[in-house]
Formats: sequence, C-alpha cells, structure tokens
Amino acid sequence: MIKQLLLVGLGGGIGSIFRYLTSMLTVKYYANTFPLATFITNIIGCFIIGLLIGYFSNTNPDNSLKLLFITGFCGGYTTFSTFAAENISLLQNQNYLTLIAYTLASVLVGFLAVGFGLMITK
Repeated sequence: MIKQLLLVGLGGGIGSIFRYLTSMLTVKYYANTFPLATFITNIIGCFIIGLLIGYFSNTNPDNSLKLLFITGFCGGYTTFSTFAAENISLLQNQNYLTLIAYTLASVLVGFLAVGFGLMITK
C-alpha cells in the first residue's frame, strides 16, 4: 500500500508541476475572460489519458505504471475543481456566452481528445 501511495504522489506532484507550467505559459501569451489555461490543460490531460489507457490495454503493464501515470500524473495535471470554480466565476460575472462556450467546448473537445488518444494506440 505504501508503494502505491508513493507512486500516486510522485505522479501527482509531477503532473501538478506540468499543470503549473502549462498555465504560466498560456497566461503569458493569452489573457482574456475565457479560462484558456485550464481548458488547454484539461484537453491535453484527456488526450494523455486516452493514450495511456489505449497503450496499457495493449501492453498489460504492471499496475504500478497505471498508478504513476493515470491516477498520479493525469490526476495532478488535470483539474475539474478549477474548471467548476471558473464556471461559477463566469456565471457570477454574467459572462454567460463564455460560460456556455467553455463548458461545451471542455466536455466535447475533452471527449474527442480521449477518443483520439485511444485511436492512436489501436
């Protein structure tokens, strides 16, 4: 159990660092009401998890790799709670069009990114 927790923690820490870097790079080049940094992070995370699930289903690796990369890295990298909080902020600020566009785009493009990641590994 300790080994599994350490793997998830290690992957989560690395994922969180990559999330921070993605956010900083995005904000550096784009500033607007649309929460692009979280959107990009979540779509990249969806794509990565699709790749990993597809790859792992073909190779049947040790469960440690799944814990490290899927539960840990992808869990630390993506952020549904930030997505939800940003949507509440958009609602409170009456940015209704951005709220609808962000929510729909996140769900639809995220779904497509997971599917694309899976497709690549087939």
